[in-house]
Amino acid sequence: MLKITRRSLTKGRYSFLEVRAMNPSPQRRPTVSFPPQTSLLFAPFSSTASNAPFDRDIKKLQRENSLLTSIKYSVPDVSEYDYVRDEMACRLVDRLDDVKRHFPLALDIGSGCGHIYRAICRDDALSLEEEEKDGSNDISKADERFSGGVGGVRRLVQVDSCELVLRRDEEESESNVSTEEEQNRCATYRMVHDEELADGGKLPFPDGTFDLVISSGSLHWVNDLPGVMAEAKRVLKPDGCILLAIVGGSTLPELRSALVLAETERHGGVSPHVGPFTEGNDIGSLLTSAGFTLPTVDVDTIHIEYPNMMVLMEHIQRMGEGNACVQRRQGTLGWETFVAASAICEEMFSPPEEKDRGLVASMQVIYAIGWSPHENQPKPAARGSGTRTIGDISGMITKNKKEI
Repeated sequence: MLKITRRSLTKGRYSFLEVRAMNPSPQRRPTVSFPPQTSLLFAPFSSTASNAPFDRDIKKLQRENSLLTSIKYSVPDVSEYDYVRDEMACRLVDRLDDVKRHFPLALDIGSGCGHIYRAICRDDALSLEEEEKDGSNDISKADERFSGGVGGVRRLVQVDSCELVLRRDEEESESNVSTEEEQNRCATYRMVHDEELADGGKLPFPDGTFDLVISSGSLHWVNDLPGVMAEAKRVLKPDGCILLAIVGGSTLPELRSALVLAETERHGGVSPHVGPFTEGNDIGSLLTSAGFTLPTVDVDTIHIEYPNMMVLMEHIQRMGEGNACVQRRQGTLGWETFVAASAICEEMFSPPEEKDRGLVASMQVIYAIGWSPHENQPKPAARGSGTRTIGDISGMITKNKKEI
């Protein structure tokens, strides 16, 4: 379980909530001019379909404001709130490392500031001699100077809809990977393009371009997931791999329950504050419907401990993961509702062994892998070709147990 304490979050500085409470003098605050369109109160409504659950325009503004706010309040390390996405990226890359294949050219959909890229470069990687000895992939002359990251990835194309977030660490990319050897493992190229692919949009790549399509922690705000899956299959080569990490439906049940109880008590009704997110069964169905073969889905849960609900909500805002539901409440909810929800969280979801109390937040992550069709892939036997019945197999199992 990831344990987040007040000091580890702020690194000895005051937290965002404490800074607001202290109300420092204006001359001590850095002046940052915000563009008019970054105001969430006057943001234009999304042009997506009426039945779309998420407002993509609001989501883009939230992500931009999360970065601009860090600049405004002079946060020394803007990556301080990347710990969830970094953890998801590391666990997804670990699964990529288990695949005994090389993927020289990869596409990262919804890359953010490069969480997958850093995970691929920093981990153990195959050397050039090992890849040549294996001979499973042809390496172009342009890629020969890169030794390859995890999964044999030599070039990674990063695509994201928010340019500010995408290029946040572009100038510091050399410092993000510590050694020159790690810098030479994988080349990268950043491209601004919306993951939504609304109104029949397509990824700006020809058919059969990539060996691997990967995405971590970004597709849970996409309205048209079937369209994204179809485009991923189109740009993949035959026998190419798609590897996903998506926030699941059982994410933040503690925050959801506390806000529902507090809002019902004070307002006589509820509005969506968390989600809706995708379930694991839906991801498998989406892969199959898009035409991927051999789909595999597994679910993981990450527990993170916070001092209280207010710190949790502060971090959600700084991550750019605020509420972007179309049916969200218009206007403010009121401080008294948040204080009541915080008290409910402390009473219902505090770790019993901690004396100072806190909040243990749960985040469900769905990992999925699929393959674009190829003639060399294993296929199920034809119907009616079996030589044994279920009863025969059951009898064999019973006989073996008796012998043991």
